[in-house]
Amino acid sequence: MKVLLLAGLGALFFAYYWDDNFDSASLQGARVLLTGASVGVGEELAYHYARLGSHLVLTAHTEALLQKVVGNCRKLGAPKVFYIAADMASPEVPERVVQFALDKLGSALLTLAPPRAGVSPSSIRNSAPVLEPRPYIPRPGPQALGSAPAPSGLRFLLRPVTRSRHLQVNFLSYVQLTSLALPSLTDSKGSLVVVSSLLGRVPTSFSSPYSAAKFALNSFFGSLRRELDVQDVHVAITMCVLGLRDRASAAEGVRWRNGG
Repeated sequence: MKVLLLAGLGALFFAYYWDDNFDSASLQGARVLLTGASVGVGEELAYHYARLGSHLVLTAHTEALLQKVVGNCRKLGAPKVFYIAADMASPEVPERVVQFALDKLGSALLTLAPPRAGVSPSSIRNSAPVLEPRPYIPRPGPQALGSAPAPSGLRFLLRPVTRSRHLQVNFLSYVQLTSLALPSLTDSKGSLVVVSSLLGRVPTSFSSPYSAAKFALNSFFGSLRRELDVQDVHVAITMCVLGLRDRASAAEGVRWRNGG
């Protein structure tokens, strides 16, 4: 009881003295490259920056969805909105996206990298039977290493095609985008806003490949932040760690685990 009381008092103290000095006017005219902008978190971020008057370059896999978001952003007041349909699963795409943004908006970029649809814990779980079509046949003799059926997440990562795509989308593309945009961000003292997941801090069942990528993401940008600070490079890095979200895929996953 005492612990709960102290925690409650601490939360009240923190809330009372929290100084939110965010100035929305600072984003008016800002130049923003926003990935994963066709649905979910990326789409809502696009609308948020549009309302604040930022210039936008939006990218995502599906062009039809991107065009809808572009139209909505213009209605919300974004001065300039450009888009490029691109699949971050292709290693050559990040360079094309960054160059497109530089051509359209100039050198000063505020780059955001939210999570991208397509390779999520639910998609890993749903594809697990496809990844291991052969039945498990016990080997004769002593139990050999690897003779027991592997968990679905491990089977997912051990398949070269899915492993490559998964890591490219959920981790390597972030690193590529950052590396390519960093010279411009350094010149303009810009910012990186990286949207990660709670699964990169607290792993759960049925999420091992996704959690592995998010742990890598958090560690990479945590280290990069310190390196830039040591080198006196004025590029801010903000990590946004999202918890549970009200999504159809999440609800379906809960029903599946409960046998529904």
